[in-house]
Amino acid sequence: MDYRLLGRTGIQVSPFALGTDNFMDPTPADESARILEMAMDAGINLLDTGDVYADGAGEKIIGETLKRTGRRDKMLIATKVDHGKRRPGFTLDDPAYVGPNDHGHSRLNIIRACEKSLERLQTDYIDLYQIHRPSPHIPWDEQLFALDTLVRQGKVRYIGTSTHPAWAVMNAIMVSEMKGYARMVSEQPPYNLLDRRIENELLPMCREHGLGVITWSPMAMGVLAGRYTDASEFPEDSRAVLRGGFYADRVTRAGIEVGIEFAKIAQGLGLTAAQLAVVWVKGQPGVTAPLIGPRTVEQLTEFLAVLETELDDEIRAACDALVPPGSAVANFHNTAGWMKQTIL
Repeated sequence: MDYRLLGRTGIQVSPFALGTDNFMDPTPADESARILEMAMDAGINLLDTGDVYADGAGEKIIGETLKRTGRRDKMLIATKVDHGKRRPGFTLDDPAYVGPNDHGHSRLNIIRACEKSLERLQTDYIDLYQIHRPSPHIPWDEQLFALDTLVRQGKVRYIGTSTHPAWAVMNAIMVSEMKGYARMVSEQPPYNLLDRRIENELLPMCREHGLGVITWSPMAMGVLAGRYTDASEFPEDSRAVLRGGFYADRVTRAGIEVGIEFAKIAQGLGLTAAQLAVVWVKGQPGVTAPLIGPRTVEQLTEFLAVLETELDDEIRAACDALVPPGSAVANFHNTAGWMKQTIL
């Protein structure tokens, strides 16, 4: 397998990373465990989770599986500390998650949240601990001091960000340089053929300053996999229906139209549209690894079949013709208030 360097760390990671947002919501425990074991067997060595995924149950099933199989040291665990803004479906498992200081990116809560994640994951350390969404009202000095403390204590190996603008990540890097704090090694943005806006600033910045890029939603929440055919009526078991809100807002008429044409390209290559979607992201300049987030074992098997597939320039040009570089026909930054660019 063609392993890739994660930024400047020297760590080798697989070209697909395992996203676990579906673990325990809706994927049940036994199938979640099977997905994780199959991914490890295939050579995938990076998984991504978060403290709010399935109210913490996602971290728990990962911890239980890695402990049972004795393969903790073979896997790189990336998890996140959430910004704490209450959103539908995100509540954390602690009944005390109601007070003003029981969430967010203060030093107080970053350290407390890390301790809880370590407990759920049944591990002594987290390989990559990420700030989940920006907290512009909390200075980077506060956040980085807490993260640096965790690194020095050996509870965290590396730190990163998720869904931050390029200027915010750059600010974090500069504060680390000035104060001697641990430095961000990666950013995790949304990226797919329907929303290519990170190509304008974020990807060039990460390449210039040696940050890894682990992207989420390569299939555009299933739009590029042919999951949706009508922007006004969604499948009953789709994420747009099950979770609604900003998930549903990402499904646009223009995106569905692109998805239909995209499926034709995939068919001509003998691939499924879902396979083409993840392979397209994997091969984009500056991307370390897209997150594949299978809901079922069958979906994981579909992704593993193209783990080493590459696209030629002609196919990439055909994809560019559907959605030009740097543009978007759907908004996958709609949980990030800093992104104001109009969708085409």
